[in-house]
Amino acid sequence: MQRDDLCDLNITQLAPLVRGRRLSPVELCRAYLDRIQALDGTYHCFITVMADSALEQARTAEREVASGTYRGPLHGIPVGLKDLFYTQGVRTTAGSRILADFIPREDAGSVARLKAAGGIILGKLNLHEFAYGPTGINPHYGTPANPWDLERIPGGSSSGSAAALMARLLPGTAGSDTGGSIRIPASLCGCVGLKPTYGRVSRHGTVPVSWTLDHMGPLARTVEDCAVLLQAMAGHDPGDPSSSAAPVPNYRAALRRGVRGLRAGVPKEHFFDELEDGVRAAVRGAIAALEDLGVAVQEVSIPAVYQAAAISSTIQGAEAFTYHQRWLKERPQDYSPQVRERLLGRAVIPAVDYLFAQQARVRFIREFQKVMQKVDVLVIPTSPVTAPRVEQSTVVLGGQERPIEGLFSVLTRVFNIAGMPAISVPCGFDGRGLPVGLQIAGRPFEEATVLLVAHAYEQATQWHASRPKARGDP
Repeated sequence: MQRDDLCDLNITQLAPLVRGRRLSPVELCRAYLDRIQALDGTYHCFITVMADSALEQARTAEREVASGTYRGPLHGIPVGLKDLFYTQGVRTTAGSRILADFIPREDAGSVARLKAAGGIILGKLNLHEFAYGPTGINPHYGTPANPWDLERIPGGSSSGSAAALMARLLPGTAGSDTGGSIRIPASLCGCVGLKPTYGRVSRHGTVPVSWTLDHMGPLARTVEDCAVLLQAMAGHDPGDPSSSAAPVPNYRAALRRGVRGLRAGVPKEHFFDELEDGVRAAVRGAIAALEDLGVAVQEVSIPAVYQAAAISSTIQGAEAFTYHQRWLKERPQDYSPQVRERLLGRAVIPAVDYLFAQQARVRFIREFQKVMQKVDVLVIPTSPVTAPRVEQSTVVLGGQERPIEGLFSVLTRVFNIAGMPAISVPCGFDGRGLPVGLQIAGRPFEEATVLLVAHAYEQATQWHASRPKARGDP
């Protein structure tokens, strides 16, 4: 098999080859390293490539598999990390100039779990500076290119993670999501991205945006691959007191259940108010496809959803400014103007407003809990628009010109506030050939149900099999 052909395979296709010793982890690792060397000058997905340590891990995996010690479906499989996960002895920049030389003394909790599962850490992936933005534009390390159109943004803040997947520079990645930062780039780049329940995956050893809204989770090219990655990442971590001790189910096994009779809610408020025509058509088509699979679709009402913007911006803004206040005083020139101004604008949030927002969040969560007693999942769009061009600052939506910065998280931040699991899966393309994402959200700690519905839809359609032609590919 040619090396580029190996890079076309998903995790669940590669795993049996490694286990059966028909594919060497070293050969696989070198295939990806060669592809990164050839193409990442175009895509700008990586900040740090860990070639030497990755090859050493691959050689160790090869010896272990040969001796009969097989750890599971990630054993010997290269994965990447958004560059806000701590990696022992390897710099963690958070896409910033301020942390350009920061070398952690330990791995993040979820990174340690990925390594324990046999995953090979191939490198650290580009992101919006300090993960504080939804576009992925980064003036310090270059803006990752959207593989479907190199002149368009990949979405953020896990920009390099999603772009690397679809450029086939990696089969799986770990990202973070504070208001949509896993799901937005998954939607714009045409891959799968899962934000788990708050506390399902440890936040220990990650550069924060907002302590009470941050979630860590996987991105991959298929739902089943996301299930494999989540299986490795999930679980209690003593280093993160907010991480849950709830048992971690077998996510892959849950994918074999049927979806007939499950109930899907389509909110009548907010989520379908303003969408590009191509997005609306693709998502409505996806909902119809779920009905054809036997999912009972019903309209639901969640009036509290209109409070999401105020709750999210207040909590996220106050917590983000708290983390950055010392650097904003001592090194303001080292921030990009866009991120610096956003952070400084949060300096004036009164403590009372922050507390009121947290109180409103409690009422917000209770309303979602009532709705989720009636349905098993919610099905909605991930992003109201497909990927804009890099130079665009606005888009026209509903006949009005709208700023891009405030647009992308309007449909995703809801589930960060509520702490609910939510996934984005490809559900079609607009008239320009750009991917559209379907978002599926479920009850807290019911990732298995969210994955099940997403997998059933994915397998009933062919959108997940679509691949952009990478520059330099035959």
